[in-house]
Amino acid sequence: MATLTASQLPTCTYTKTKYELRFFGKAQIVACPWLRLSNSFKSLQVRSCAVNPALNNSKQSASNENFENIDMLQRMKIVFVSADITMWSKTRCLGNVLDGLPLALVANGHKVMVVTPFYGHYSDAWDTGFWAEIDVGDQYETVRYFHRHESGVNRVFVDNSLFLQKVWGMAGCTDNHDTQLCFSLLCLAALEAPRILKFRSQHFPGPYGEDVVFVCNDWHTALLPCYLKSLYQPHGIYANAKVAFCIHDITSQGRFAIDDFALLNLPDSFRPSFEFTDGYEKLGKGKKINWMKAGIRECDLLLTVSPYHAEELRSVVECGLQLGKFITSKQPAIKGIANGIDVNKWNPVVDGFIVANYDASTANEVKPLNKEALQAATGLLVNRDIPLIAFISHLEEQKGADILAAALPELMDENVQFVVLAIGKKRIELKFEALENKYPEKLRILTSLTDQWLHRVIAGADFLVLPNRFEPGGFIQLLGMQYGTLPVVSCTGGLVDTVIDAETGFYIGRFSTKYEEIDPSDVLRVIATLKRATKVVGTALHKEMIWNCMSQDLSWKGPAKGWERALLRLGVKGSEAGTEKEMEPLAKENEAEK
Repeated sequence: MATLTASQLPTCTYTKTKYELRFFGKAQIVACPWLRLSNSFKSLQVRSCAVNPALNNSKQSASNENFENIDMLQRMKIVFVSADITMWSKTRCLGNVLDGLPLALVANGHKVMVVTPFYGHYSDAWDTGFWAEIDVGDQYETVRYFHRHESGVNRVFVDNSLFLQKVWGMAGCTDNHDTQLCFSLLCLAALEAPRILKFRSQHFPGPYGEDVVFVCNDWHTALLPCYLKSLYQPHGIYANAKVAFCIHDITSQGRFAIDDFALLNLPDSFRPSFEFTDGYEKLGKGKKINWMKAGIRECDLLLTVSPYHAEELRSVVECGLQLGKFITSKQPAIKGIANGIDVNKWNPVVDGFIVANYDASTANEVKPLNKEALQAATGLLVNRDIPLIAFISHLEEQKGADILAAALPELMDENVQFVVLAIGKKRIELKFEALENKYPEKLRILTSLTDQWLHRVIAGADFLVLPNRFEPGGFIQLLGMQYGTLPVVSCTGGLVDTVIDAETGFYIGRFSTKYEEIDPSDVLRVIATLKRATKVVGTALHKEMIWNCMSQDLSWKGPAKGWERALLRLGVKGSEAGTEKEMEPLAKENEAEK
């Protein structure tokens, strides 16, 4: 360790035309008028190899001592950017993807960073000491970078008061102006992270550099390829970098008033990528801007979360939600890759939330014990011979909650029980409450969405019903199969890709995508399919289907290889396929420091 004197410290000067960082008297001039980057140098200590001191405050983070002697592996350097992530800020399935997929890619030998907002105090994230001032809208915002190293993945959290106060879903704000500033800031901060943050790692020390693949997720991060092309690449920065854009939820596109384009600080040449006419008067008549449209047009590779959903987005008008023509014309063609699950967290062999553990070979004998425990805990009649169906979802039209509510009265005549673990729209919630009051011996509504209830319901039910009008990828059906709970699914998106009719579950059929009304034929299909499914309980076919479900590999291992093949197509300099041989040391290299 060497302590630098004041004269040796890096200095930073800023003008509207250039950014200058001086380090040990050597100046690097970069034309970055949107950025003011600096650091806190009070009582600064850095390693004598003159590395950036950004992460010295974190015992889990940075150290580049002797990194020049390490044999660097030439794998991809991947930077995921997302508005949410499981454990810290998950609101939808996107959070599950950004939790499990990066870990699986690291296990294949790749260097992976995930950049997401710092929505609150995360005790397991360390302040790096690095900050940047970024021009968004008509103001400068200061961001700080926090960091957590998790089994080889660099989790980077961008801290700014806008994320605490203004983000939809986190603080209840619906201010379109501030929402756009939030996610503009996220995109710009994410673009800086690979260049300025340096990490401690036996295999991948130092900064990520500029030969990276950015993976943007949903509309919140759709500006990143635009900023990359307009602010960085014209000046020779990130010259080889590429951007993949993944659609997880096309129903939320980031549509704003046309005049808000000025907030984004982009050249007018990008305006056609944003302009969008939807025929609705919300936000004003005529043209609007659409962030997701821009992400689709400006990215280098378009992805979604299942092969069947990719085909739906290309060919089914209702599924494209007015973006279908842009998706269809995109080259290379959109690619769908199915999801996986965290098989360490979701493992019936060791699950501490359930009363009896089991595997594929013991499920038929042991799983009924969990069913009886669930029946007892919810006040239903304890009888392992009664088919128990669970619905775990949001109470909204996309998930088909209204369709299921319409089907339940006729199903109540059957020898069957239902457990609904869900919250959502009050109107639909009231329908289920009325049904519970009418059929108290057969139906229970649970609104406590804790991990304990989630695990207990999945392990205790015989079936999981997913009557979704559409579902891009889905996770619940995977969790059900992992626990030998047969999914009963509509024929859409990732449900088709992951469930096989009469082998690992049951197909209901394809539903109408019209939210404003319930198609009576959809209700009849739900009733008929659930009646068909319940008849197999206790039969040899039921036992065979449970075995089929639980003997699958539902982990992220296979999907990660699919993502790897897709991202390698971008041809970023230095990218090579990973190998399973590298999995253990890379995935576990940091465990001792936790």
